Amino acid sequence: MSQGELTSFTALGKGHEVLPDFVNSRPMPLPLATGPIDMVPSLKDLGTPGFSPGAVGNGRTNPITLPLPTISDHDGDMQGPGPDEFGTSNHPFSTARADLVTAATNTQYPYSASGKLWFQNQNNNWFVCSASMIKRGIVVTAAHCVANYGQSTFYHNWYFYPGYRSGTAPFGVWTVYQAWIKTAYYNGTDNCAQYGVICPDDVALLILNTQTGGYPGSQTGWYGYGWNGFGFANGLTQITQVGYPVCLDNGQLMERNDSFGYVSGGNSSNTIIGSLMCGGSSGGPWLNNFGISPTLTGTGHGTASNPNIVVGVTSWGYIDSTVKEQGASPFTSNNIASLVTSACNSQPTACQ
Repeated sequence: MSQGELTSFTALGKGHEVLPDFVNSRPMPLPLATGPIDMVPSLKDLGTPGFSPGAVGNGRTNPITLPLPTISDHDGDMQGPGPDEFGTSNHPFSTARADLVTAATNTQYPYSASGKLWFQNQNNNWFVCSASMIKRGIVVTAAHCVANYGQSTFYHNWYFYPGYRSGTAPFGVWTVYQAWIKTAYYNGTDNCAQYGVICPDDVALLILNTQTGGYPGSQTGWYGYGWNGFGFANGLTQITQVGYPVCLDNGQLMERNDSFGYVSGGNSSNTIIGSLMCGGSSGGPWLNNFGISPTLTGTGHGTASNPNIVVGVTSWGYIDSTVKEQGASPFTSNNIASLVTSACNSQPTACQ
């Protein structure tokens, strides 16, 4: 169904789902670009910045144990926290487990609002992406985890596992009522710098089905989201990226990557960061001011200090894995803001 510049897909009702093939699922291939792009910010006028705040959940869990996969996608393992590193792009970053193993963080906000996403493509093969809560019952992920670019085809049977950790779903499993993306991505008319890869609108929303009348955000909390350059200064910002890349810990632990991000106006105004992540990280959130804000004494907050604001999701990487950069479509009033408005109009209780 098309509504203006947005396209949605309503999934089957509860009880009709086919459970994911956890053992043989593969990471959704990360769209790969040629390059790399010169590491110089270049800006376009994105309009007036804005944001919607997140919320902390009550933290109650209802764990479900799942089979572990046998398929991996190794191109290097992360052995734990370490110093900043960089690839041939010379773009510094620091990647480490979000999960501290002996002190798991997956059930603690803000980590609990991120999770792993399973789904089937048009050939009914199972794939995995990453995703996160931005309303009580709404998940944001990449459009390429929801539809096949330019083919006017949605994927199906999405399952969201917030706080997933090594075969355990602490907040249960959540099926999808409806998916929303931009029509330009759906039909292939998005103004991508490289066809289907570096796009303005690789962003999607999933409205979850309720369980006993409720949504997972009540337990997990949810992130805020910003648009039109919120949190950026002169095309630069600091990004915390969260996701489940299969090349790190086999995709079984939540991973965290920190890097400065810059806007490349000549490349669909995508944000680019240094990162060690790979396939499976697609759709994971890119956040400003990640974490719990400290109590201030003798100082004040800076500008755009709102915590845990998603300003993009993992969209693409480079064919050359030594570059170690990833990109994200910008969040704008024309994509994330309009998608949320349409999703909330479709299912108001998911946004309350």
